Amino acid sequence: MKPSSSSSPPPSISPSWRRWKYDVFLSFRGEDTRRTFTDHLYAALERAGVWTFRDAEGLRRGGNIAERLMWTIRECRISLIVFSENYADSHWCLEELVEIMDCRRTQKQLVFPVFYHVDPSHVRKQVGSFGKAFEKHEKLLTEGRDKIPRWRAVLREAASLAGFDIADRHEAEFINSIVDEICRQLTNTYLNLAVYPVGIDSRVEDISNSLCVGVGDDVLMVGIWGMGGSGKTTLAKAIYNKFYHHFDSNSFLADVRETAKDSRGKIYLQERLLSDVLTPTKIEVGHVSRGINVIRERLGSKKVLVIVDDVDHEDQLHALAISRESFGPGSRIIITTRDQHILELLKVDTVHLTRQMNEEEGLELFSQHAFGKHSPDEDYIELSRRVVMYCGGLPLALEVLGSFLFKKSAREWESTLNKLENVPDVRIQSKLRISSDAIDESQKNIFLHISCYFIGMDKNYVMEILKGCGFYPETDISVLQQRCLVTVSEKNKLMMHDLLRDMGREVVREESPNSPERRSRLWRPEDVIDVLTDESGTEVTEGLSLNLQRSESSDNMCTVSTKAFRNMKRLKLLQLNYVQLKGDYDNFPKKLSWLCLRGYSAQVIRIEFLNERNLVSIDLRYSNLELFRQTRWPGRLTILNLSHSHSLTQSPDFSQLPCLKYLILKDCVSLSEIDKSIGFLRQLALLNLKGCIMLKDLPSNFYKLTSVKTIVLCGCSRFENLGKDIAYMFALETLVINGTAITEVPFSVDHMRSLDFSSRQGLSGLKRRFPE
Repeated sequence: MKPSSSSSPPPSISPSWRRWKYDVFLSFRGEDTRRTFTDHLYAALERAGVWTFRDAEGLRRGGNIAERLMWTIRECRISLIVFSENYADSHWCLEELVEIMDCRRTQKQLVFPVFYHVDPSHVRKQVGSFGKAFEKHEKLLTEGRDKIPRWRAVLREAASLAGFDIADRHEAEFINSIVDEICRQLTNTYLNLAVYPVGIDSRVEDISNSLCVGVGDDVLMVGIWGMGGSGKTTLAKAIYNKFYHHFDSNSFLADVRETAKDSRGKIYLQERLLSDVLTPTKIEVGHVSRGINVIRERLGSKKVLVIVDDVDHEDQLHALAISRESFGPGSRIIITTRDQHILELLKVDTVHLTRQMNEEEGLELFSQHAFGKHSPDEDYIELSRRVVMYCGGLPLALEVLGSFLFKKSAREWESTLNKLENVPDVRIQSKLRISSDAIDESQKNIFLHISCYFIGMDKNYVMEILKGCGFYPETDISVLQQRCLVTVSEKNKLMMHDLLRDMGREVVREESPNSPERRSRLWRPEDVIDVLTDESGTEVTEGLSLNLQRSESSDNMCTVSTKAFRNMKRLKLLQLNYVQLKGDYDNFPKKLSWLCLRGYSAQVIRIEFLNERNLVSIDLRYSNLELFRQTRWPGRLTILNLSHSHSLTQSPDFSQLPCLKYLILKDCVSLSEIDKSIGFLRQLALLNLKGCIMLKDLPSNFYKLTSVKTIVLCGCSRFENLGKDIAYMFALETLVINGTAITEVPFSVDHMRSLDFSSRQGLSGLKRRFPE
């Protein structure tokens, strides 16, 4: 249900906390527009799925605005101020405006003025009807006359903002333009910066001068160049947040280097760029060469801000058609990279080398992490300066060492500094090793698992796999985050700085520098192939990954004998992507928690895999599977990913999978039926059926699962109906149905309070189906 205006406010709200209760607050003069323009605007916003608050005078009392209405304003993401002829007559309206502008300053609320048959300059200068209103206030107001200067100031401030002026436009067209902009703002979100963005403003100002946003129609390209850990991504995010609203559309393509490594990585980046700029239109490009042409054709007239983050090869920029000719007049393109040569090849207009932090900035950043404040405790000033000097102005090192020394004694600081001074290798990864030395054995093992196998993987999936290995990842990953050894992206992906990743992998290599088979983890293709070819594996190894590229022909696939695993008794993590297994499975590892066999070549799944009692995650993307004859499955299985298995015609029987939480069947283009046993999955949180073009519906009992949070049906072009019981899915937050054959939905979807804004917007244009 929609929030009511009588809800009690929370006891306190800090500026950093944001869970918006409403999308839009409407401020208006009731006598002028309540039953005309404002009523039509409110209805249009509601139809677009925008939760809008408008007060029916019920929260105003006497001469003062009610405290509850103040809280309501603070709980809105956007405020729309409808300036009409008699707006300034009302003390209530002016007090509302004071609170709205205060929220703009303190809580980053977006504010848009709407000039309804009033001249914006009259509002700014308080002349015409606005001048007469203030003459009346000056004459009649006996108490609180000190409010008048404040009212004048906020009117000037609000009327100077970019907004909407009806002028001579038709009202319907004018309202549509407002709704379109509000919807665009609701789908645009600020990017999260570093927790303590010390020194960022001056660096943003340097690059802003080169960008010349709003000046001329030239397409400018700017490069941000620097070593790993020097703050390139943070700087690019800050630039994005400052300027994104000056462009028709925008796109921030994060982690390009890592994403492009995947076999479909460049295609994903192309589709992400097109999706960001052309939202809500979704385009699938199929292959890279077509994607380049589509980008040039569709974006060539758009004024866009595009940021391409962490590029390490020119072919990544080529795949994204990054050139001045690919985007419309006034566009700005920003590239971050460690390789200056890439920027020279692209012939960017300006290259900015990331500035190392000076001593003052470094001390402040270090202090925030080591003491939780701007400067060190008095007894630690000299020790802090020694640490800052050692870090050489590199933000990552300052953050990691600051977190490590948090709440440590002076003696421990001295010991740490002495250790730092004796580290022979001056490279930063040696410095970062000190932080990992302080974590316990369980945390260290999780850190090493992540650095070798799970960077870029969904945090929820990784935690399930680690639980299957006997760890307690909720607490341990939290510790790793606190120590700046691991981060979690805005899309809930586990991330790690490259230097930290290299440090972790070096720890493993040093376990047995000359004998890979004696190491706990194997990930380097050369080492893995040697061990598997020689069948020299040992019980020391807990994880093994051979992530090869997809081959069009199975004849070209690498072949591995199952005998190679004979002695790997403790193997828990196994990834063999596009590898063909041969031989029997009698000696196959029996303690696996994660089995990833992308490109699995058999048409039926091996029963030996399904006998793995500890198996938590099975990833068989791009497999040749056709169907499942087995009814027995690993009872602890939590994640099942069969995406891109084009021959799969029917889903498994789910009745033996009581623990399944994540079911991903994307692009299973032959899948025409989901087994009705899906209704037994009481813990299911995610069902992703994107691109299953043969699927028409889901079993009716699926819609009674109260644990499901996300359903993705986009691209299921034959899917026609959502079940009438969908309202019972109380946990459902995300429902993606674009590209389906759905034309009407159960009326009960309007009462699903948990659905997010994008899902509500996707449902807003569809007919409602009522019970017969």
